[in-house]
Amino acid sequence: MWKLIPTVLILGVMSLTPAMAGETPRIAVFDFELIDTSLEGETDGARADQQKRLGMISDQLRDLLTKSDRYVVVDHSPATGRIDEAGLLHGCNGCEAEIARELGADLAMTGTVQKVSNLILNINLYVRDAPSGEPLRSMSVDIRGNTDKSWSRGLSYLVRNRLLSD
Repeated sequence: MWKLIPTVLILGVMSLTPAMAGETPRIAVFDFELIDTSLEGETDGARADQQKRLGMISDQLRDLLTKSDRYVVVDHSPATGRIDEAGLLHGCNGCEAEIARELGADLAMTGTVQKVSNLILNINLYVRDAPSGEPLRSMSVDIRGNTDKSWSRGLSYLVRNRLLSD
């Protein structure tokens, strides 16, 4: 019986997440992806202004997380080939966790903007544990208006009131 206790203790310590161990978790924040379910998207395809906004809020998210001091944002650019190969990360069945793990991250974060119409959109964030691939959190905010300002404000609200609120 006594011989099992050290083994159990070692396994328990090894399974601690960085946050539980007092370390700042390393997070790979992948670029936002658009899910356009509007009639406009179906007939006209991708819009340049929306593609630009995806990049804008991806950069904004990384900046907000870095400034929060609650995460160390890892550079995902070394995995560009793997990301391109995977296609859309929101539909790759958790492959973002494997890519994040290869980048040395503890967590993987993906995001989508679902466009229902030019008036109704929602911004979604998903966090997975990189070592196990298990989903940890998901959060969403609805926004009104398809503008730089509405996307930026929606993301800011989501980060401030959902992701960093606890």
